[in-house]
Amino acid sequence: MIVWTVANQKGGVGKTTTTVTLAGILAQQGKRVLLIDTDPHASLTYYFGIDSEELDNSVFDLFVYRKKLAKEQLLQTLCPTNMDNLDVLPATMALATLDRRMGNQSGMGLVLKNALALLEDEYDYALIDCPPVLGVLMVNALAACNRILIPVQTEFLALKGLDRMMRTLYLMGRSQKKDYQYTIIPTMFDKRTRASLEAYKELKQVYQDKVWSNVIPVDTKFRDASLAQTVPSVYTPKSRGVFAYQNLLAFLSQVNN
Repeated sequence: MIVWTVANQKGGVGKTTTTVTLAGILAQQGKRVLLIDTDPHASLTYYFGIDSEELDNSVFDLFVYRKKLAKEQLLQTLCPTNMDNLDVLPATMALATLDRRMGNQSGMGLVLKNALALLEDEYDYALIDCPPVLGVLMVNALAACNRILIPVQTEFLALKGLDRMMRTLYLMGRSQKKDYQYTIIPTMFDKRTRASLEAYKELKQVYQDKVWSNVIPVDTKFRDASLAQTVPSVYTPKSRGVFAYQNLLAFLSQVNN
């Protein structure tokens, strides 16, 4: 199972859109895909019309039962979507209390990685949508993945937020003696604006080959797809945004081989 974590310590840069769109394309290709929502706001969960506050189980339970988590219990936590080959491990607002309630307990950093090991034979891909805050949830998501996808809106303030994310990767990599593999994805690009052009230019200058060579354009179809609670590649398969994510997926498939 290939695991990608979609993370950035700034909100509103396209993390959930990136997660959902890539997952939808993979599912249409016949891949078995698991989406994992680790954000207490549960945007990914609600995207598919799942009200996590009405569920008996969520990602939070992985941490509560981490020492005795069984595969059957984990499978019962998963929620199907309206799309074949695509399931969700839902988030809940209780995740917002995780750091305060359990953050200092031992064994908290690898809970998600251990849970995914139980599902190794069930899925081809797992995509983890992260909260924009460094804490137990982001640490787990980073530790569990093969590659980190970092969406960055092509505007000045988003670049400053990227600085914090890169600092986090450096500090965690040093403490864990791990070399994180990551790809920076320029999002919400508008070639008509100087702000987007300048931000993209700076991204390439500073991070060079760590930046994907293409961009995800501004596309209102993403918003329309979310309102329809449908992945963009099904709702609007010929849109420019979906086409860009198809190119991104082709690139990611190459670097993972």
